Amino acid sequence: MSNIYESAATTLGLFNSPCLTKVELRVACKGISDRDALSKPDPCVVLKMQSHGQWFEVDRTEVIRSSISPVFSKVFTVDYYFEEVQRLRFELHDISSNHNGLKEADFQGAMECTLGQIVSQRKLSKALLKQGNTAGKSSITVTAEELSGNDDYVELAFSAKKLDDKDFFSKSDPFLEIFRVNDDGTASLVHRTETIMNNLSPVWKSFKVSLNTLCSGHHERELKCTVWDWDSNGKHDFIGEFQTTFKEMKAAMDGKQIQWECINPKYQVKKKNYRNSGMVILTLCKMHSFLDYIMGGCQIQFTVAIDFTASNGDPRNSCSLHYIHPYQPNEYLKALIAVGEICQDYDSQPINQLINHVSHDFAVNFDEDNPECAGIQGVVEAYQNCLPKIQLYGPTNIAPIIQKVADSASEEMHTKEAMEYFILLILTDGVITDMADTREAIVHASHLPMSVIIVGIGSADFSDMQMLDGDDGILRSPKGEPVLRDIVQFVPFRNFKHASPAALAKSVLAEVPNQVVDYYNGKGIKPKCLSNFELIPSCICS
Repeated sequence: MSNIYESAATTLGLFNSPCLTKVELRVACKGISDRDALSKPDPCVVLKMQSHGQWFEVDRTEVIRSSISPVFSKVFTVDYYFEEVQRLRFELHDISSNHNGLKEADFQGAMECTLGQIVSQRKLSKALLKQGNTAGKSSITVTAEELSGNDDYVELAFSAKKLDDKDFFSKSDPFLEIFRVNDDGTASLVHRTETIMNNLSPVWKSFKVSLNTLCSGHHERELKCTVWDWDSNGKHDFIGEFQTTFKEMKAAMDGKQIQWECINPKYQVKKKNYRNSGMVILTLCKMHSFLDYIMGGCQIQFTVAIDFTASNGDPRNSCSLHYIHPYQPNEYLKALIAVGEICQDYDSQPINQLINHVSHDFAVNFDEDNPECAGIQGVVEAYQNCLPKIQLYGPTNIAPIIQKVADSASEEMHTKEAMEYFILLILTDGVITDMADTREAIVHASHLPMSVIIVGIGSADFSDMQMLDGDDGILRSPKGEPVLRDIVQFVPFRNFKHASPAALAKSVLAEVPNQVVDYYNGKGIKPKCLSNFELIPSCICS
C-alpha cells in the first residue's frame, strides 16, 4: 500500500471506524398564526445543521395545507455522535399555495438546539423565535427515536370504496393517516396520503416507508389507520378508522387484496343498523431490500470523475487543491478514498473506471480503450501519475460525464434484469458552467439504473449546486420535464473536514440503497434468485 493511500485511509478512519447511531426525528407545531381572517397557513419545517459556523439545509417536511397545529409525517433521519456537539436549527415557513419554494415563503420562526438535547429528553418542546429572537405564540415539538437497525423498505398502496359522504354540496375529499402504536400507548404518525377531491372511492398513490418507521421492526405491532374528509379550514371531518399489523398486511405480497371495514365508533353506538363507513383496501404490499438485489448478483459499477480545471491551481504549488504532499492527502484523495473504499466491495471485479473532466473528458490513465483501474488504490496511483503530465484548463462541464455513464446504464436498462447499477462520483472545485445541460442530463439519467454523487472540493460558493439534489423542490430540465426520481446527492467537502472519520462516505452513500431499490421496484424488476449465482468473493485492495 502506498504511503499516500495509507495516510488518507487512516485519516478517514477506514480501518477503525467508530460505531454510528442513527436517530429518527418527528416534528409537530402548535399555535401558528393565521395569515388573515380568511386563510390559514400552509406550514413546512426545514431542518438545518451547523458546520463551521454556517447553517446548511439537511431536509424538509412536506407542506400541510391550512393547518395551525400541523403534525408532519416526514421523518428526519440523522447520524448521532455522542462525542460531538451537533447543532440543529428547525425553521418554520408558511409556503404559498402557488409556490413550494422558500423564496416566496413567510418565515414563522425558528428553534435552535443540539441533537444531544433532543436525544436525552426524547421529546423537546420549545417556543419558535421570530426575527430578533422574540418569542411568538407558536411552538415546536421534536421527538427522537433510535433506529432499530432494520432499514428494509416496504411499498404500500391503499384505496377505499363507499366512504361516508361528509359534504353537503359535493362528495367527501378523503385522505388516510397511518399511526404506529408505541409501547407506552402513544401513537406516532407514519404516513399521510394525498387528498383525493370529491371521491367516495379514492385510489391513493403508493408510498415507501421503512420498517423502522412503520412498526419499529416488529411485524405484530398495532397500526391505527384513520380516514378523514379534508376541509379547507383545517377542521377535517372524521370518517372512520381500523386497526391492523404489518404481519396482516404482508398477506397482500402474494397478490391478494386485504381489506378492512372503516368504523366510526360514534355511529356504531348511535345507529342500530350501522355496518361501516366504507371499506379500505390494501392493493399493494411489495418489499425488496438492497441486500436482496446485491445478494442476487447485482453489481455496483463505480465511476470517478475528477476536476482538473485551472481554478484548482498549479499542482506543483502547495496552495493547489491538487498538490500532493508525501504524507498528507489532499481533499480530492480523501473524498475519493472515503467513497471508493465502500463502493468497490460491491463489485466482484474490483475495477473502477476513472474519467477526468475539463472541456473534454479523457481517461486519467491515458488509455481510452481501457480507462479502468484495479481498485481504489489503482485509482489513486493513476491520479498521482497523471498530474505531472497534464495542463489544467477549461470550464467545469459535467454534463458530458453524466451522459457517458448514462449510455452504459441505458444498455443495462434494456436487459430488464437487476444485474448492474451505476454510481458516478464527481469531484469538483467549482460551480459548474453547463448547468442547463447538466439538468437535462440528470433528468434523462433519472430513468436509468444510475446515481450521481457530487462532492464540492475547496471553498467555492456551491449554493447553486444544491438545486441538483432536489432539496429545494423538484429538479426539472430546461424544458420543464421533472426528474423521475431523485438520483443526485451533493455535499461540500468542507462540511466534513473536522467531522468524525468516514462521515463523508456515510453522508453521500446513505441514499444509494434506497435509490437502487426504488429504481428496480419502479420497473417491477425483482432480485435474481441467489441460487442462480455463484458469488465471487470481493477483492479489497490493501
